[in-house]
Amino acid sequence: MKYLFAAVLALGTVASFSAAEAAGGCGPGWHRGPYGGCQPNRRAVVVRPGPVVVAPPVVVVRPGRGCPYGTVWRYGRCRAY
Repeated sequence: MKYLFAAVLALGTVASFSAAEAAGGCGPGWHRGPYGGCQPNRRAVVVRPGPVVVAPPVVVVRPGRGCPYGTVWRYGRCRAY
């Protein structure tokens, strides 16, 4: 008898979930917005595969001297030393 009661309880719990529960209580085709209101779902997004783009190799170049000779970068600009 206790197994029958446990099975009915478990089945009733699983059967009580529906699409409206999963959608935040708004129903099928709707969802909760950022402020808690029900908003309609947008259309399905279809992504088509595009062409494969191969990027050129990355070349790392050591930066040259930023300030002219006789000056040094201090306090956000080139200053004489």
